[in-house]
Amino acid sequence: MKIINLIEDTTADNGCLYEHGLSFYIETNHHKLLVDTGASDAFLKNAEKLGVDIKQVDTVILSHGHYDHSGGLLAFVKENPDAKIYIRDNAFGGFYHGKDENKRYIGVDKRIEKLPQVVKVSGNLQIDDELFLFTGVTGRKLWPSGNLQLYRIEDGVATVDDYSHEQYLVISDKDKKILVSGCAHNGMLNILDEYTKVVGGEPDVVISGFHMMKKQGFTEEDVAVIKETAQKLSETSAKFYTCHCTGVDAYGMMKEIMREQVDFVHSGEVVCRG
Repeated sequence: MKIINLIEDTTADNGCLYEHGLSFYIETNHHKLLVDTGASDAFLKNAEKLGVDIKQVDTVILSHGHYDHSGGLLAFVKENPDAKIYIRDNAFGGFYHGKDENKRYIGVDKRIEKLPQVVKVSGNLQIDDELFLFTGVTGRKLWPSGNLQLYRIEDGVATVDDYSHEQYLVISDKDKKILVSGCAHNGMLNILDEYTKVVGGEPDVVISGFHMMKKQGFTEEDVAVIKETAQKLSETSAKFYTCHCTGVDAYGMMKEIMREQVDFVHSGEVVCRG
């Protein structure tokens, strides 16, 4: 299996572009796939630099309905019009940062919904023996507080997003299970609880942002949530790779607790090759 970060928020001084967004390239025995496409076409430029042939990708998984995970998709489709694109059927809603006069649309480009290669996923989906998608996370244990700034606005009515448009990819590789998420808005502990219900046991590897970044700084409650989350994750058997919306400050707090059980993946870095 090969897993390469095509773009995220930080540089590794390797010449790769970086932006507020996320995209992973993954090769399995039977697939070459993308999980998310960043906020722009920058991930395509990194792919070329890293020797990743985008035209060979057969499957795209969009983790949720935000621009920083789907913004490069239209540029990708120009290069590769054949790959199937799996996205939750409710991921095309009116998603905003804020709800008042300063609100900012952060949803998916509306043109994406009309692409013929889009597969709208309404629930859990077994794509094949290697790839499984699940959703339906409703737990609120240690829910990231940054979620409260993000809204779904429909017919003029604003409600705090419930992130039912998130979906999570499980890759079966021989005797190992790899769980890939985007931002884990629903909280990684809640996602792992649902994983146990629908898959069983614990994943061997988890790749995900943790949505703990806060530009305005952390409150005491935020710090407590970060540290308690890290402590509970350290009690699992999984190895975690994080990036993007976790933020380097929150990652530092988690690293002190989780030590070698968690690592940060920068733009252009390889998670695994072989």
